[in-house]
Amino acid sequence: MPAPFPLGVYDSGVGGLSVLRAIRDILPREHLLYVADSAHVPYGEKTQEYVRQRALAVADYLVSRQAKAMVVACNTATAAAIAALRARHPDLVIIGVEPAIKPAAHLTRSGVVGVFATTGTLASPKFAALVQREAPEIRILFRPCPEWVLQVERGEIHGAAAAAAVAAPVRELLAEGADALVLGCTHFPFLREAIQDAAGSAVPLLETGAPVARRLRHQLQARGRLAADGAGAVELTTTGDAAALGRMAALLLGLPGVATRLPAAWC
Repeated sequence: MPAPFPLGVYDSGVGGLSVLRAIRDILPREHLLYVADSAHVPYGEKTQEYVRQRALAVADYLVSRQAKAMVVACNTATAAAIAALRARHPDLVIIGVEPAIKPAAHLTRSGVVGVFATTGTLASPKFAALVQREAPEIRILFRPCPEWVLQVERGEIHGAAAAAAVAAPVRELLAEGADALVLGCTHFPFLREAIQDAAGSAVPLLETGAPVARRLRHQLQARGRLAADGAGAVELTTTGDAAALGRMAALLLGLPGVATRLPAAWC
């Protein structure tokens, strides 16, 4: 019997597992329901309307499962769909993610910040507004890296393959003066080791998992919806290959490699 009132965590693929990891650390008693829309990954090169419709379908599924919250653990989906999601489900706690522009603006000494993200995130009006609001005096360098998403989806996060994938984009932004780098896609923290090696230990890398987890805890606490007891659990679901998601969850987070496929109506 499915557990009632889970916390839904949604991404186009496995990248959102980086956010799920942070949520599990800060809310260990909760039942976490992870939805990977892997049949439609990657999102970054798709239209905003396409991504919006996928996000709405996943939200409808989570509501059918009596979810008490939805974390859109995908920068592209947040930019394209967060307003539509909140309009459709006004009683559901819905939290999105956005690149860590504000803390990067505080950390930079050169006045130049580099942002790695997907094309969809970087092209969105929401991202442009974020930059204007949080870092109007900072020079922001944008580097779309859709190939990094596929790198993580293949599980190639260590060794020579990962190093080769990240080397040129990192060198490019450092050469233009960036001294703080933002990982503006939830897939990218899984390449953190390779990116840090390419950038050097003195260059800070900023991601959003922990701040999102804290914001989720605050909103649930304010509504009296935190789990009071229990050991918590993680349930993995996908619109794609369940066995593949299970293998990636085991590789990336050390979770038991068991996942299920969503019913066809939600795929």
